[in-house]
Amino acid sequence: MNLTILSRYSRQGASSRLRTMQYLPYLQAAGFDVTLAPFFGDDYLGRLYSGQSTRSEVLRAYRRRLGQLRAARNADLIWIEKEALPWMPWAIERAALPRHVPIVSDYDDAVFHRYDLHRRGLVRRLLGRKLDRLMAASTLVTPGNAYLADRAKAAGAGRVMVVPTVVDATAYRLRAPSSPAGRPMVIGWIGSPSTWGDYMVPMLPMLTQLADTSGARILAIGAPQATCHPAVDIRRWSEETEVDQIREMDIGLMPLDDSPWSRGKCGYKLIQYMACGVPVIAAPVGVNVDIVEPGVNGFLASTEAEWRSAIATLQADPDLRARMGAAGRKKVEQHYSLQVWGPRVASAMAGLARRRHT
Repeated sequence: MNLTILSRYSRQGASSRLRTMQYLPYLQAAGFDVTLAPFFGDDYLGRLYSGQSTRSEVLRAYRRRLGQLRAARNADLIWIEKEALPWMPWAIERAALPRHVPIVSDYDDAVFHRYDLHRRGLVRRLLGRKLDRLMAASTLVTPGNAYLADRAKAAGAGRVMVVPTVVDATAYRLRAPSSPAGRPMVIGWIGSPSTWGDYMVPMLPMLTQLADTSGARILAIGAPQATCHPAVDIRRWSEETEVDQIREMDIGLMPLDDSPWSRGKCGYKLIQYMACGVPVIAAPVGVNVDIVEPGVNGFLASTEAEWRSAIATLQADPDLRARMGAAGRKKVEQHYSLQVWGPRVASAMAGLARRRHT
């Protein structure tokens, strides 16, 4: 069986690496010959996050994708991450997609809000329902949470299978049960430069004040490389070092605002923290309320007072941190691991491809 994966990014993009590429061993074991066809090349994200122009990369991406779509006519199944032709109307994308090949479309963000909530009316008119039409045309939609699944069902998708964003549990080692004597408390966060600005920068006055009074450190993995406070330790993200860096944390944070875009997020950083045995504190938005069990594997916090209280409680009680960390790891192994979801996803894909053959 031939499967073409039309991902948004190469492995450098977290969504592509986690939503499609990490399933490759399971797909191959299920009998698939897989063709990876990323829209953006390796250089795009580097240019984007360093503030360089990405125009030439975008133009190359569209030319590359058109060739990928022509080649996909020979596939038995096409797995699309988000959409095949970003910012192109549905009529153009539908014409470019092979009509006789079944489609699986995958979503780990509320990307439809880039269009239907755009500030420009023309974008809303041309593209506001584009992804709804793609979901309706898909044989299967694999959203990462209930918010995205509800949108797919409302769009008329025939089959919807919620697939959370998961981690390979064997790649995540538990942190040490207690911090070395004399080492300051480490309050951690991992993400992209854009999410740092959206969600963590508003938290910094409170966090740096806590750091000044308690001696804690703030570890920010993937934040922009700029010194903002002596207590903030900014590290570059890399796939090779992220697990070891998370294991340095005593507490993992996931602040969010309660917006339509945030409700579509899949809580991946919470799952990463928990896989390393790190207790978490998160905003009670979207899927976070499913992942975090207050008092068991972490806390939910809405107001500054709640954030302060949760951090102070965990700072003061190493045994509580250890218990919550162990509970979080157990939940990841049972519900958010590749070991659980790899066979499920591969079986669903194989069923669709075999049905086409018969």
